[in-house]
Amino acid sequence: MKLFRNLTVATALVAGLFASGSALADKLEDITSSGKIRVGVLLDAAPWGFKGADGKDTGLDIDLAKLLANDINAELELVPLTGQSRIPSLLADKIDVMIAALGATPERAQQVMFSQPYAAVSLGVYGAKGTPRVQDAADLAGKQVAVAKGSTLDIWLTDNAPDVKVVRFEDTPTAIAAYLAGQVEMFAENSAISVKVGEDNPDKATELVFLIRQSPAHIAVKQGEQNLLNWVNTFVFFNRLNGKLGDLQQTYFKEKQDLPNM
Repeated sequence: MKLFRNLTVATALVAGLFASGSALADKLEDITSSGKIRVGVLLDAAPWGFKGADGKDTGLDIDLAKLLANDINAELELVPLTGQSRIPSLLADKIDVMIAALGATPERAQQVMFSQPYAAVSLGVYGAKGTPRVQDAADLAGKQVAVAKGSTLDIWLTDNAPDVKVVRFEDTPTAIAAYLAGQVEMFAENSAISVKVGEDNPDKATELVFLIRQSPAHIAVKQGEQNLLNWVNTFVFFNRLNGKLGDLQQTYFKEKQDLPNM
C-alpha cells in the first residue's frame, strides 16, 4: 500500500512538471517550432489592407505581415478580421499576431500588448474639400457623421460629441460608401484611409474637418507573450534601420514617416 502511495505521488509530481512545462511554453517558441505564423489583418481598409485590382491581398499591413513572416522564417497564414473582431480573435488564439491598423489605448492595453509604432496617422472627422475646419467637437453638432460600428471613432464620438448625429455602419467600406453616395455629410476615420478615399475618388476629395487625436498603428500580441513582443519590437526597429519599413510607408502613404517612440 505504501509503495502504491509513493507511486501515486511520483506520478502526480511528473504530471505537474509536464503541466508547468506546457505553461512555460510561449507563442514565439510555438511559431519557430511549427514554422507557421497566423497574422490577423484587415482586408476592407485601404491602404492598410484591401483587395488589389488583380484580386490579391495588398496594403501596408499585408506587406508588413509578409516581411514579418520572412524574418521569423515561418509560413504565413493571413487571417481576415473585421474592426470589431480584432482583439477578440487574438484573445481566442485564432491568430498569433495582429497587424491591423490598431491604435493603442489604455483599455486595449489591459488585453493585448503593443509593439513600437510602425505607422503614424491621426484620427479625425473628414468632409468634402472646402468644408470649414473646426476646433471643437461641439461645432459639429447636428452634423451626420458615418462611422464603422464599434470602432474607436464610434466610441469617441459617442462619448465626447453627444450632439453629433453618429450614423453607424457595419464596417469601414460601408461607411465610406454612404459618404460618397451623399447619404451623410462626413465620415470619421484615420488619415491614411481618408487619403485613399480621395485618391480613389478624385471628384470627392476629402479634407480634415476636426482632428480628434494622433493614433500611431501598432502590432499587437496577446497579453503575457513578452518573448514574442520582444521579437516583434526588434523586427520593427531593424526594418526601420534598414529602410524597408520606410519603403512600405512610401508605397502606401506616399511618404516616409517620423515615427513616435513608446
